[in-house]
Amino acid sequence: DARVRGWFLLDSYLPTFFLTAAYLLCIWLGNKFMKDRPPFSLRAHLIVYNLGITLLSLYMLIELILATWEGGYNLQCQNLHSAGEADIRVAKVLWWYYFSKAIEFMDTIFFVLRKKSSQITFLHVYHHATMFNIWWCVLNWIPCGQSFFGPTLNSFIHVLMYSYYGLSVIPSMHKYLWWKKYLTQAQLIQFLLTIVHTLSAAVKPCGFPFGCLMFQSSYMTTLVILFINFYIKTYRKAPSRTAIKETLVTTEIKNGFHKDYFAAANGFLNNKKAQ
Repeated sequence: DARVRGWFLLDSYLPTFFLTAAYLLCIWLGNKFMKDRPPFSLRAHLIVYNLGITLLSLYMLIELILATWEGGYNLQCQNLHSAGEADIRVAKVLWWYYFSKAIEFMDTIFFVLRKKSSQITFLHVYHHATMFNIWWCVLNWIPCGQSFFGPTLNSFIHVLMYSYYGLSVIPSMHKYLWWKKYLTQAQLIQFLLTIVHTLSAAVKPCGFPFGCLMFQSSYMTTLVILFINFYIKTYRKAPSRTAIKETLVTTEIKNGFHKDYFAAANGFLNNKKAQ
């Protein structure tokens, strides 16, 4: 798109490619480096980082709402050229959205330095690495129009998500963070709404490239599948064998006495009663 020529990082794919390769290399080398070292705390860094991403997400959310309102964007389907200056305004916000995906690589780097290996899942790395590359393509070919909807929803979710992450670093706030499960549900709803919005432009076309609509809805479907799998594993776990054993032991022992004691006592009492 001629309107984004000369914008930082957009004229060549190489910077995006090398930043993604460096991200993946940092995960691999970082885990090796941290293997025999104690984890870093990084509490102050995490508070500042999460606050920064929260504020950036809030800015993008507000600016996208104002820009699309100014341009009279059609929620069902919006083409790439009919809103004039509002399209440029949307494209500028979406550039920040693209750039924020590079900043968010730090999510994983912090996990590596804190030795939170269990959180560096396939879903996590796949989502971070692909989003940065996909949005380079979006900014180059479809930097406004129908592309506004997903980032608007995602910016809202990120305001909630990075607020949660920032608060979770503070031990005294843990008792107030009961809403993680609902945050994951909100992320799933976000993906499903984006798919519906994307396909709505295929059902009633307005000139937005059909191939881009199909690609986006397919990619979002992969995220839905991976997030559902994550949700089931995280919140619908079957009790482990150890937990079952502990439950059985707990139920067998009442008031400090094993169930066999009560069986014997009942036998004694029953015999006495019969006599």
